[in-house]
Amino acid sequence: MAKYLLVYHGGGMAEGEEAQAKVMAAWGTWFQNLGPALADGGNPTSQTKTIAGNGAVSDGGGANPASGYSLIEADNIDAAVALAKGCPVLESGATIEVAETFNVM
Repeated sequence: MAKYLLVYHGGGMAEGEEAQAKVMAAWGTWFQNLGPALADGGNPTSQTKTIAGNGAVSDGGGANPASGYSLIEADNIDAAVALAKGCPVLESGATIEVAETFNVM
């Protein structure tokens, strides 16, 4: 099985303890539903800097910075996309980039 990096872009934090608890419960349910396909639940991201080929460093992650990530396993990219469609981050207005990873070493 291949591993797929799910990169979250955008979205936002739920306001209030009750709403935040509901979101965390949704993440727990999604992780449980993924079962052994979940390789790394990941984390949200915060500060970003972008490094250009010439070594210049700028604040931010470009036009669409990453807001978090997870790592899953699936038979193919279409299966990974199907699993990603259940991610609760989509309910907060985020998008998910699905990228196949591969071992080179």
